[in-house]
Amino acid sequence: MGVKPFLTPIYLRSTMTILRPFLPRLSRHSLVCGAVSGVFLCAMPLYAAEVTGIEFTATPAPTNDVEMLRTYTSSIATVHYADKSSQKFPLTYNAIFKTTDKVDKKNEAARLYDVDGQPLVDLNGDPVVAETPDSNSLLKVGEKLFLVTHFEYDRILAHGEEAAKAKDWYTRMPMSMTLTNIEQKDDGKLLAVDQRPIDFSSVGGIWIPCAGSQTPWNTHLGTEEDYDLYFTKASDAKNQKLTSEGLRAMSEVYFKGKEKANPYAYGQLTEVEIKADGTTKVTKHYNLGRATWEMGKIMPDGKTIYFGDDGDHVALFMFVADKENDLSAGSLYAARWTQVSGENGGSGNLSWIKLGHSEHDSIKKLIDDKITFEDMFAYTTPEENANWEKDGFKRVRVGHSEDEYIKLKEGQEVPAAFLESRRYAAILGATTEFNKMEGIAVDSRDKKVYVAISYLEKGMNKEKDAAADHIQIDKVKAGATFAINAKGGQKDQNGESIESEWVGVFMDVPPALLGEDIAADALGNTAAVDKIANTDNLFFSEKMRTLFIGEDSGTHVNNFLWAYNVDTGKLARLLTVASGAESTGLQVLDNLNGYAYVMTNYQHAGEWIKSMPEEEKERLIELAKKEYGVNKYGTPRYYLDANVGYLGGMPGF
Repeated sequence: MGVKPFLTPIYLRSTMTILRPFLPRLSRHSLVCGAVSGVFLCAMPLYAAEVTGIEFTATPAPTNDVEMLRTYTSSIATVHYADKSSQKFPLTYNAIFKTTDKVDKKNEAARLYDVDGQPLVDLNGDPVVAETPDSNSLLKVGEKLFLVTHFEYDRILAHGEEAAKAKDWYTRMPMSMTLTNIEQKDDGKLLAVDQRPIDFSSVGGIWIPCAGSQTPWNTHLGTEEDYDLYFTKASDAKNQKLTSEGLRAMSEVYFKGKEKANPYAYGQLTEVEIKADGTTKVTKHYNLGRATWEMGKIMPDGKTIYFGDDGDHVALFMFVADKENDLSAGSLYAARWTQVSGENGGSGNLSWIKLGHSEHDSIKKLIDDKITFEDMFAYTTPEENANWEKDGFKRVRVGHSEDEYIKLKEGQEVPAAFLESRRYAAILGATTEFNKMEGIAVDSRDKKVYVAISYLEKGMNKEKDAAADHIQIDKVKAGATFAINAKGGQKDQNGESIESEWVGVFMDVPPALLGEDIAADALGNTAAVDKIANTDNLFFSEKMRTLFIGEDSGTHVNNFLWAYNVDTGKLARLLTVASGAESTGLQVLDNLNGYAYVMTNYQHAGEWIKSMPEEEKERLIELAKKEYGVNKYGTPRYYLDANVGYLGGMPGF
């Protein structure tokens, strides 16, 4: 067997608690028990064979209405050991709580709150409850378990109307994170035992918290996906309208009209530190740059961060801290893509442009002093100034598909770098053509950084009369996950050393991680069902050698959670989520007290993709009402409820 079992006397109750997650591995050996001096003891065989690999069977895609409305798995994990043996572990999907559950016995889990911690109500007096749980961070603090969960936005009001379209309501509400006390049972099951909203009033509230990650120092690193508050007068009329609406919601709803929201106070990475007593400390890292942050992921060096910038015409950013495990000061960089190939998802060499160096306090002071876009930039249009180029203005496309004509004002390099990061990156020649850059994951052994790009379109394709056209790859609406090769010894555009061993130099797509567009099938899928479409959440397990990938697809009728083994190149569907829902909340814990977990949520069930046949939607809606019920307005609970949960059933690795 490679490793011989050995016998240890242990009290029976303790033995069974310890053994429970490993019983399948111990089944080939006997558990010897008996009475010694009146005390019942067991001789426990400890099986210490090294895990050499893991593979998953695929959960079939749903084929009927009942399956389409469910969130489920039928996958089996096969664990291989160094002695050539293997064990099978059926996976299970488990909900910890629903967004409408009152874990604290008072308010719904996904309730939203104002600056004073008072719950929000809508125009009808109903609770404002988000049905969009996103990031999870399950953290062990001392001997206690805590779960941080993001709630991204509010899609459906209680009376069934879309929040963004409701008259006299708001396009985007101020959002929330929740802290849940978790109990781990002897059988590995995770239970929510208490819950409370995390207080962000000290930093002006939080805006659209999307995906997140965990720091090397055991805190939660969240995001602010700043769609609405990012745009300025230099943008087109549509985005100016979004700006004003977003600011109005923050000012009127969160601050209750007592304070006007500052747009530069949002679009940051947000850190949550959990104390042993369950209290929290929140920090907005103003010096890490500002954009539509889907995610920030810290590399194994504890100082280098890669960002997912989710939007149209965005950049690939990297931050390098001055000191390990200290984000308070450092340098911000943006990538320049030099294309190698436009086929098979495209590939390119990466070089890096340094935007600037700063520290947290100095950028926070700029925000507190109410710096404006006009303080940093002058702007014009060709209609206003036919000599714009001679006058030093630069044409850029950042954050949207419209051109802007801007010029940096004297002495504003640092403010522009950290508060208008995309615009300044474009001025300096970085690539701002990436599209919907989402999750980030890291493979330490192979020194690869994985980047999810949901749709390979718009700025990533060849553009007519573009301000810049660095990326010219083939359009794939189903998107792809890119792998970045990282190394040390790199220099920036000025020939200065970049003080990191994790600088990306080449970027391409592993074949299995490229989506495939198809003509709409009978269910309405416009991407191949057995391939990943519109990749979003990413997490890499070092122990399992597996990249886990969650979808946010406008091309799959049901979204999926996938497992991609980087050593074998095998891809397996692990979970199918309710139709119209997005797979979110991805975090993998290789070993938490003897068990492995894949944290995974779903959000906004019933946000049907456009290509679904109308009769199919109608059938699903009626079935959803029957199976899940409706509220007092007749709104399907299927729309209003969403799960925060996990895949379990595996031993720790």
